[in-house]
Amino acid sequence: MTRTSRSRGKSPRGHQRGQRPSSRRPAMTLHDPRPVPDWLSDATAALFPDGVPPSDALFEALSARPMPMTAPGHVIFAWTGEAEGVDLLRWIHAGVDRVPYVRVPDTDLWVLHLPVQDGGRFEYKLAVRRHGHEHWELDPFNPNRAGDPFGENSVCRTWGYERPDWTRRTGAPAGKLEPLAVDSPTFGHARHESVYLPAGYDAQAPYPLVVIHDGLDYDSYADLTVSLDNLIGAGDIPPLVAVLIQTAHRMEEYPRGRRHARYVVDELLPTVTRRYAVSDRPRDRVLMGASLGAVASLATAFRYPGTFGGLILKSGSFIVDEEALRHRPHPVFHRTARLVRAMRRAPALTGTRAFVSTGELEGLADENRALADLLRDRGVDVQFKSAWDGHHWHNWRDQLRDGLMWVLHHDAT
Repeated sequence: MTRTSRSRGKSPRGHQRGQRPSSRRPAMTLHDPRPVPDWLSDATAALFPDGVPPSDALFEALSARPMPMTAPGHVIFAWTGEAEGVDLLRWIHAGVDRVPYVRVPDTDLWVLHLPVQDGGRFEYKLAVRRHGHEHWELDPFNPNRAGDPFGENSVCRTWGYERPDWTRRTGAPAGKLEPLAVDSPTFGHARHESVYLPAGYDAQAPYPLVVIHDGLDYDSYADLTVSLDNLIGAGDIPPLVAVLIQTAHRMEEYPRGRRHARYVVDELLPTVTRRYAVSDRPRDRVLMGASLGAVASLATAFRYPGTFGGLILKSGSFIVDEEALRHRPHPVFHRTARLVRAMRRAPALTGTRAFVSTGELEGLADENRALADLLRDRGVDVQFKSAWDGHHWHNWRDQLRDGLMWVLHHDAT
């Protein structure tokens, strides 16, 4: 789920790149009782072949080189400053993975050697302990950042990972966002959404329609409109109209599903079709979402079969194997499990094409893989992809092109 009660973005402010942490030693040098790992000398030599600089030069020395240091199959992190301990925190496999740095004896250098998979990325923070207290901070030596609704994380890009070119502004003709008010008897008030119109929008030409859950977050944290401009400009996808749904109550609205689906089909869709030139063919209508947004997308398609012919489901908060509920007591997962049970009994979703993706560092990677199999059994034409990544917006960004090409190119194989 993208808006859980995780506190990763609410940590106290740490060092920003260019700000010097204290390199002064504690009055009493602490003895690290852990045995020195075999990798420490090699990692230290890789960082500083001529020896570790003195304490007052370490910060500049680390700032002068790309960090973390990546190589095939592993990454080396480094930190310097006064501390009793430093851990790297990753949000993976539905929990917090905590890996300790090791202090190089007789120095203020802390080092971590981490085996990784090439071509991936993960987000992290540092947990620094001083005077018996711990605070979280960004990695001061890594300029790569990723935002989410909770704040920022540092980003480790492993060997061979490259950010897709189409996620950056390239000079492609820019579309525009405009507001859309939708009267909603279902919710008892007007809803305020946003609509993306492609460059050169023609009010007479019917366009494919993509309804994107948490669309403004997608634009803020995953370069949505820039990516659409570039993909359309390159001819990878046809020009399209996108509705960016945003709700402050997604934890309640998305997993319950019924009211949200009614709003999308009976209120949002008629408003959009009256105002914009969008196709009325189900095959040209797509629902897209990540995490609980994927649940809302599938629930809407399931409850209104034949309305949307395309689904892009990223890192969905699904429970397909009900044994998993023993480890996930949150009511949200019980609701998604009920949705999956109902799908098993319902008529097949023939004529539907779905792109299902996940990150291998997520806690629900196996559930998303199982969902892809279930959808195939229910008559859906499915493409499944995974990346060595976590439950993060940049993961969902990086797989946008594949998803849109799959659901919008009906002759694709």
